[in-house]
Amino acid sequence: MGLFDRVSRLLRANVNDAVSKAEDPEKILEQSIMDMQEDLVQMRQAVAGAIASKKRVEQQEEKARSEANTWTQRAQLALQKGDETLAREALVRKKTYAETAASLKAQLDQQSVSVESLKRSLIGLEGKISEYKTKKNMLKARASAAKANEKLQKTVGNLSTNSSVGAFERMEEKILDMEARGQAAAELAGADLESQFVSLEAGGDVESELAAMKAQLTGGSVTQEALPPADAQPMDAPVDAVVDSELEALKLELDNL
Repeated sequence: MGLFDRVSRLLRANVNDAVSKAEDPEKILEQSIMDMQEDLVQMRQAVAGAIASKKRVEQQEEKARSEANTWTQRAQLALQKGDETLAREALVRKKTYAETAASLKAQLDQQSVSVESLKRSLIGLEGKISEYKTKKNMLKARASAAKANEKLQKTVGNLSTNSSVGAFERMEEKILDMEARGQAAAELAGADLESQFVSLEAGGDVESELAAMKAQLTGGSVTQEALPPADAQPMDAPVDAVVDSELEALKLELDNL
């Protein structure tokens, strides 16, 4: 393949691609209808011209036949008058007009066929234009809907890269994170409160055990609820005196060792 052919094909391809991209369906449809309307006007003019030509041929053929009949009558008149030479001349003229009429008749038949064909073509073109006008409105509506849908899809596609949308989505994620952290803090606070109550319950057991030991030392049995307040006076002073004396004796023995 020659370099010229390759360059030529490349140029044609680029031109065709540019033309295809530049084509607006709505404008092309309108232009197509206008072109067909111009073709219709030319077709009507052609049909009108053919009909006019046929009319002229009809008139010429009718005139030739009329002349042929006239010279036939003159030939008969010459014979009646006994002038054969004049009758012969009249018949020659009659033959010429008859031949002309026959030729015009053949031409007229051909023109009649041509005119009928042109009329059918004209009717067909008119029907096509009417049909295409209806389709044009429908196609234009579809083209407008397609353009609107394409524009919408491009807009939706651009939303993913839009800074505002990106900021909105980041804030949404941030709020979700804040909610999660708040929920976690609430759960931790609940767990800490539970541990405090456990400690209180454990402390109550120690106090109960301490009260029991005191009761044993005093020779009695006291529950936590029966323990007197810290600032209350002892009810059995002699018992406390005995205990104190025993403690003092125990200290003296320890000192003497």
